[in-house]
Amino acid sequence: MEEREVTLAEVLEARERRAARQSELLDEYHTPLVSFSMNIAGPIKNNALIRRGFRLGESRLRGQLARVGAQCVRAERVDLPSGCEGLYVVDIDAATLKTLTEEIEDYGDIGRLFDMDVLSPDGVKLERALPRRCLICGGEAKACASRRIHTVAELQAKTNEILQSALDVYDAETVGNLACRALLYEVCVTPKPGLVDRDNNGSHADMDIYTFLRSASALEPYFTECARTGRRTAGLAPRETFKTLRLAGKMAEGVMLSATGGVNTHKGAIFSMGLVCGAAGRLDRDVWKSPERVLSEAAEMVKGLSEREFSALTPGNAVTHGQKLYLRHGVTGIRGEAEAGFPAVLRYGLPVLDNGLAMGKSPDEAGAAALLSMLARTVDTNMLARNGGDIPEGVTAELSATLDANPYPDTETLRKLDAEFIRRNLSPGGSADLLSLCWMLRFLREES
Repeated sequence: MEEREVTLAEVLEARERRAARQSELLDEYHTPLVSFSMNIAGPIKNNALIRRGFRLGESRLRGQLARVGAQCVRAERVDLPSGCEGLYVVDIDAATLKTLTEEIEDYGDIGRLFDMDVLSPDGVKLERALPRRCLICGGEAKACASRRIHTVAELQAKTNEILQSALDVYDAETVGNLACRALLYEVCVTPKPGLVDRDNNGSHADMDIYTFLRSASALEPYFTECARTGRRTAGLAPRETFKTLRLAGKMAEGVMLSATGGVNTHKGAIFSMGLVCGAAGRLDRDVWKSPERVLSEAAEMVKGLSEREFSALTPGNAVTHGQKLYLRHGVTGIRGEAEAGFPAVLRYGLPVLDNGLAMGKSPDEAGAAALLSMLARTVDTNMLARNGGDIPEGVTAELSATLDANPYPDTETLRKLDAEFIRRNLSPGGSADLLSLCWMLRFLREES
């Protein structure tokens, strides 16, 4: 919907239409009703920013209702040039409902932009306990409006400032939360061959599931900061965002090691998940629904990275496992995967995860299948590093045969693979990081 100015007639028509629908819902349900609209000064009542603010208000209303165990038995929304509007029939007494909505309106600057009227079953509008405050001076809003103390231009500028600030914080915190959740989902998928899960520690003597829980929770602020950095640098070239993220990543690695007592649980995820969080921050929330778009933005951020970091390598200056593997096999690892837009995730992991869950598979079943589908078709540098730099003999063929027999292996098959990987000291940690990205992209899509 394009942004445009609306006339007074359109505003009045919307108001009459809303009142008529309120009466119909009250007659049908005989239950309290919330009528939610945005308090927007001036002739522009709707645009992308206002729409996002409305959705944040809806989210807070759902949270308040969930907090007291109330059910929304009917919800209706309209999205018109005259503004976003929502009507919600709620099975709770009107006085309690009014208290809940007042708390939303009074929480933070953006709450002043939420207009949540509560109507009792007989159609009476409940009044606020305290008057609304002015956006600009903090005085009583009605007094400022009646005396026209602030110009429309001032109110519009303040409204945009409040919306942008609150939504940037909301989006960044959402991304950080989802990234942490994705790491937790990855470690909890059970069984996973050679990896830490709820059954065992896989091929690792120095870590268990609790090590991963400490690490993932410690990294949530880092992922939030990555999204915040992406939003702050969205007007710059993608590579500039990545440059800013690199120092944050080094700090995050120290946080991880402090949380785990020196154990490397998520070094790969600090790079790959941090990159995706930065990409999400650079993009509007509506774009999160496209995994392809998110990953292509991440790819642009690291374009040319492998060339810059590997071109001057020699056996004498190769220090890290990744550098040594590049010289030995020409494998660019997670850097190359990121530069290409994470094709293993888009082509194999995410489709298998999505299809499995759509078929009714559990997160364990769908997640393990997604992991194996990527491991069977890509080179996992963690596997190489733990195998002395050589490609593990027969692993790819065995996995391919397993998946050909059943794309979603049963628990018994997975546990046999797990035992074999543990016996051979194999751990597909790189593929585990990609599985985290699969979960992350699903979560982002659900939040868009």
